Amino acid sequence: MFDIIKPILFKLNPESAHSLAIKALKLNYLMKFNFSNSNLLETDFFNQKIKSPVGVAAGFDKNAEVYNSLFNLGFGFAEVGTITPKPQFGNPKPRVFRLEEDQALINRLGFNNSGSEDILKRIINNPPNSCLGINIGPNKDTKNRISDYLECFKKFHNLGNYIAINISSPNTENLRDFHNENELIELLTAINEEKQTLKSYTPLAIKISPDISYNQIDKISEILIEKKIDILIVSNSTDKNREVLKNINKLEKGGLSGKPIEKISNNLISKFYKTIGKKVKIIGVGGINDAIGVYDKISSGASLVQLYTGMVYQGPYIANKINKNLANILIKQGIKNVGELIGSKNSA
Repeated sequence: MFDIIKPILFKLNPESAHSLAIKALKLNYLMKFNFSNSNLLETDFFNQKIKSPVGVAAGFDKNAEVYNSLFNLGFGFAEVGTITPKPQFGNPKPRVFRLEEDQALINRLGFNNSGSEDILKRIINNPPNSCLGINIGPNKDTKNRISDYLECFKKFHNLGNYIAINISSPNTENLRDFHNENELIELLTAINEEKQTLKSYTPLAIKISPDISYNQIDKISEILIEKKIDILIVSNSTDKNREVLKNINKLEKGGLSGKPIEKISNNLISKFYKTIGKKVKIIGVGGINDAIGVYDKISSGASLVQLYTGMVYQGPYIANKINKNLANILIKQGIKNVGELIGSKNSA
């Protein structure tokens, strides 16, 4: 069905098509899937059973409107946001561009969302049926970015299964400075102090850029372990790596996501896994559109994976298709649970 309507959807600008998708999910127009081989894909993630390691990345459900509908499509978890303390329009339109030949998107959205108060009420009134990650960030015009992170953490720490600290968007000026040693230590120290004050046990995730140098991996890993960060999300979109792209939209400014960053993400996952091992769980993001892509990320070291751009090109039933095909791969290889795959490439 998606193959039939895809040409029509792609005549719309990407944000309009996305709005239609959100409306369809809110109205439950899409078919619900019950996965039969749950024992193969079931994952234990911080004492919660997740039916599939495949989740939706932040950016799709920015305002926390449709996460339960996404679970019905076969996704094991979803990450909402990025949420800022105050409502934010984001950057001027147009700000999302399809690169069809490259199976990619470029966006310069700029943390557009309805603000923490609105989203807080929505999550309270609509408890999640599975694992929910809540991705937080600072407002563009804030005078103190750390204070913005803390404000959002206070509001959401007891509503999500994990809180993701977004320091990696290329569309908020100088946000990636938090990858620097001193800035990262200052941010994580402040958040840990707030966790202690709130007596919160909610796992913390850090979402990093794919544009870091390999020289930064050891230091970032050291800080994550020292500050007892639970999850590393590898990675966000890239504002580089345009050389091999075919579509003319490669000239647009913003973050590139989708198939072109798959190998970049996988390499980073593998290098971080070799450094942090099982001390910090990794969520792998970037370029997934099929079961092989999930297999590669998990065997590189990811415990869970996320996608977004893949759904744009493959349609809303991508998770169900991946679940079936991934289960078939595991059965053929005699693997009893997907957890056995984690980091297997690095130990081979």
